[in-house]
Amino acid sequence: MAPLAAAVWGQSQTMLENDQVRVLKADDAPHSKTAMHEHKANRVMIYLTAGRQEITLQSGQKTVLDVKAGEVRWSPANGMHVSEVTSNAPLHIIEVEVKKPGDPAKTPKSALDPLTIDPQDYKLEFENPQVRVIRVKFPPHHQVPLHEHMLNRVVVYLTDQNGRMTTPDGKVDNAQHKAGEASWGAPVKHREENLNDKPFEAVVVELKN
Repeated sequence: MAPLAAAVWGQSQTMLENDQVRVLKADDAPHSKTAMHEHKANRVMIYLTAGRQEITLQSGQKTVLDVKAGEVRWSPANGMHVSEVTSNAPLHIIEVEVKKPGDPAKTPKSALDPLTIDPQDYKLEFENPQVRVIRVKFPPHHQVPLHEHMLNRVVVYLTDQNGRMTTPDGKVDNAQHKAGEASWGAPVKHREENLNDKPFEAVVVELKN
């Protein structure tokens, strides 16, 4: 598996992996076609930079993607194909591979769901049977109310994080991450506060498996 990954992606690296997901950071160079390959897992694609990418299936069918920095897309498992960045700068992508099918018994809904409690700061990007993807934006020194994450999740940081999390029992944790990093989170109830002088933005991929 390692030699194939190297041949296909070049500058990709695994950021975290467990039985539910594998999270990769791919740095795709411009004007350089990959080897023919396929993705056997559905993926959430978080684009850290803007660019254009052409994907050509083995049949010859071509798809052109124009993406913006911070954009999020769902990428279903597809057949053998070649991809190429046709814009003039490298395309940096965080790829969240979902290893398991969705479980209909699992739902992210609760009375403290962040989309219900705080729709100003939490916005739904998209939802399907495997994932719910939420964009989080906090102004500087902003505190959000008590809310609940009911599912395991991957957090991808679009800006630097300097945050404080407080659980209902008063336990306080500080979290710091750099833009472009990713972390794993378990179900939790907490309040959050952005301690930075700048806005905070992240993408949360909740896993329904």
